Amino acid sequence: MKSDQVEIKPVTSPKEQKAFLEVPFRVYQNDPYWVSPLISSIAKQLDSNSPFCQIGEFQGFIAVNPATGQAIGRIVAAINQHLIERDNQKVGLFGYFECIEDFAVAQALLEAACQWLKDRGMTLARGPIDLSTHNNCLFLVDGFDSPPMMMMPYNPAYYPRYMEQSGWQKAKDAYAYDFPLDKPLPESFEKGYKIACQSGITFRPIRLKGEGFEQDCRGLYRLFTTAFTHNWSSTPRDEQEFLTQAKDLQQLADPDIFPIAEDNGEMIGFWMALPDYNIALKQVKGKLDWLGILKFLWYRRQINRARVLVVCSLPEYRRKMVPLALIYLGMREGTRKGKPYQRAELSWVWEDNTPSRKLIEAAGGKIYKTYRIYEKAI
Repeated sequence: MKSDQVEIKPVTSPKEQKAFLEVPFRVYQNDPYWVSPLISSIAKQLDSNSPFCQIGEFQGFIAVNPATGQAIGRIVAAINQHLIERDNQKVGLFGYFECIEDFAVAQALLEAACQWLKDRGMTLARGPIDLSTHNNCLFLVDGFDSPPMMMMPYNPAYYPRYMEQSGWQKAKDAYAYDFPLDKPLPESFEKGYKIACQSGITFRPIRLKGEGFEQDCRGLYRLFTTAFTHNWSSTPRDEQEFLTQAKDLQQLADPDIFPIAEDNGEMIGFWMALPDYNIALKQVKGKLDWLGILKFLWYRRQINRARVLVVCSLPEYRRKMVPLALIYLGMREGTRKGKPYQRAELSWVWEDNTPSRKLIEAAGGKIYKTYRIYEKAI
């Protein structure tokens, strides 16, 4: 696709791949809140030998300014066969979307992705989803006045406007909750912890070394697969892929804010929180070379907030108050004397996940950012 304003090119060469990876630095060059993901991580996700290629296919595109030859936008169209089979719907995905503030560029990128999906028999396009909801997904639509926490999306405020102008409609919203750390939890959470303990449930921190770490990761994988198997627009990850990602986070976890619940030695729930390493990653500008590593190690000392990614309990243990107990333990340990955390975010939670939202709001969480997935018939 080519016009006087923009040329859309499929990514087929190392040169085009390099241009694809560099687009965000042009889009966000003057944005005080953006934190670059690690370039190597994005390249790994989009490698032709990535685990995703075993269950689907994808194609990247870049938007090029014909006058300068400069890449000014990007997008990836993807087909996840497992998602199609699970939902019995010809749904294709778009993700990795970035573009300068120019509606013509955004429209051309979205049309190219939709045409690629349509040519392969898809009748519905959904996004942004970077191949899978286990990667980055969602557009921020409200809450642009603060930086994103670790592994959370961020984008210019004009992206949602461009989606609506292009005829896309809301599929589902998700929320990020701000957690106050200067106020105690309601008494019901401590009572829930005591009830869980009286029911024979035991709690311990995640193990981060040796065989114990691998055993815990396999337990987490089993729980993720069981508890979240019916999550909207999501399919289970391959176990090896999950373990590889877990190892990437091994050195980043704080066991005090990662409690695990067990019944007779079997993992039945967990609270997964991580220090907000975006505070340090912002300084490395997407590259963990030797200088980037030094910057990361230096600035990680400034981390004073945490992100809660998951509160998980098998359904049959909810009556034993395991979710309340996990929240109580995570918050208690995170606010002990000597801990650096001044803020916490719990994210993200689908708008229709009423049980989780009620629990989070009972604990004092307040919605402070809203995210959206869009859909369009093609």
